Amino acid sequence: MTLRLGDIAPDFEQESSVGNIRFHEWLGSSWGVLFSHPADFTPVCTTELGLTARLKDQFARRNVKVIALSVDPVESHQRWIADINETQVTTVNFPIVADPDRKVALLYDMIHPNASVTQTVRSLFVIDPNKKVRLIITYPASTGRNFDEILRVIDSLQLTDSHSVATPGNWKDGDDVVILPALQDPELLKTKFPKGYKVVRPYLRMTPQPNK
Repeated sequence: MTLRLGDIAPDFEQESSVGNIRFHEWLGSSWGVLFSHPADFTPVCTTELGLTARLKDQFARRNVKVIALSVDPVESHQRWIADINETQVTTVNFPIVADPDRKVALLYDMIHPNASVTQTVRSLFVIDPNKKVRLIITYPASTGRNFDEILRVIDSLQLTDSHSVATPGNWKDGDDVVILPALQDPELLKTKFPKGYKVVRPYLRMTPQPNK
């Protein structure tokens, strides 16, 4: 199946490094980041998992649960976690799902035959509390993921879900944002954006970030 933005993230039940996980139940009312790895003991993924562990507080502050996936079995995951903890000087504090039968990989369209007929591509999904897929990024095997960008997108999604704004290119938390073009009522604009706004063009209006 092809998974697209706005689709419900497929549910699954699978063994993991912390025991059996029912994905939707495990997510609960949190946001989620699900990211895949082609195999255990791969160098780029080792650095990514270590970085993710060190970002625990950043994810928690945003109400985000993180879960990784690799096609290897749980026993291999446990050995790999020991390596990650030692080499990355951290403690892996999130589950790594075992997917030896490629069940989850197929649900999330992670097998791309032109890249590999057996290994999962390195995909990442951001999932909201309604279990909808809000971001999909697929990386080449040679390029480590940018977790600053992932956190930035989560900040944008959470902000724009609760205010009538969008975030411009290279936006970071605290920067000015764009008022949605559909919002035209002058009185409503005054109410929603008491800090004021700048009209660059009728379709491009900038305002300070509303929740700051």
